[in-house]
Amino acid sequence: MAGEIDDAIERADRESFTRQPPKTLQARINFLIKRLKTTKAVAQEIGVSQRSVERYRKGERKHPPKAIAERIDDAVRQRWQPQVRKRRQKQAATATGITVETRARFGYTAPIGTTDDGRFRRLTVHLPPAYARRLFDARNTGASDQQMRQIIAEGLKDIYFQDGGARALGLSDVTLNDIDYLDLDY
Repeated sequence: MAGEIDDAIERADRESFTRQPPKTLQARINFLIKRLKTTKAVAQEIGVSQRSVERYRKGERKHPPKAIAERIDDAVRQRWQPQVRKRRQKQAATATGITVETRARFGYTAPIGTTDDGRFRRLTVHLPPAYARRLFDARNTGASDQQMRQIIAEGLKDIYFQDGGARALGLSDVTLNDIDYLDLDY
């Protein structure tokens, strides 16, 4: 199951498409067959029989059940324009960085005499390329959602809470909890 951070990266990837994925069921199935090479592989990917894939391909069946239609859509979007995705991610990781927009509960450890009560904040913060690179590397190596949250939390601590070292130097261990929404843009 994908986590919130993984979903946000997927949404950002979809926004970078230069062309829309195929719209009709037949075109989507043909696209998947082209990518996966066989109807059997497509059937395994979307969880139906090989014969069902052949019927979808020929146009004999045009309206699969909703759950199967969603799996077909997800499989197509996963494989759509991989070079565009890679190019955008590389650019974010080396030059432009990543913008995080979120409403979540932030907790942190602060020095004695200051408040460290976690509270909901709505933030839109641009993180430098180093954090984008760490986030993409973590995702590509199969990191958990919690590990990716921690990378974003570290970036927010450095850029937002500590203003790049200009304030709140005693602040440590920022955590990102109870995410209402999280959106990434790069």
